[in-house]
Amino acid sequence: MTNYSTKEIQERVDNYISQFKEDYFSPLSLMARLTEEVGELAREVNHYYGEKPKKPSEQERTVEEELGDIIFVLSCFANSLDIDLSEAFHSSITKIESRDKHRWTRKD
Repeated sequence: MTNYSTKEIQERVDNYISQFKEDYFSPLSLMARLTEEVGELAREVNHYYGEKPKKPSEQERTVEEELGDIIFVLSCFANSLDIDLSEAFHSSITKIESRDKHRWTRKD
């Protein structure tokens, strides 16, 4: 099992993308790509946990594979805008921990 920090993920994605003249897609294209990948995740979740089984002709994919695709595209998006995902996550979780600290029923 391989463990990556968000910094390592972003660096590995950047090393891959940097090989190509095309570089990163535009933010709008990356948003469309991210939306596409989230849709693919939704489809897999519906197949495994919902009421819509796969057709015999449909390719076997996994929720894990789709989450990996989302992480890749999200990393491309962040890199293209020079955003550190660790810093973005820190800001978000700090806000959520403060805003929602009394919203849910705590475990004993």
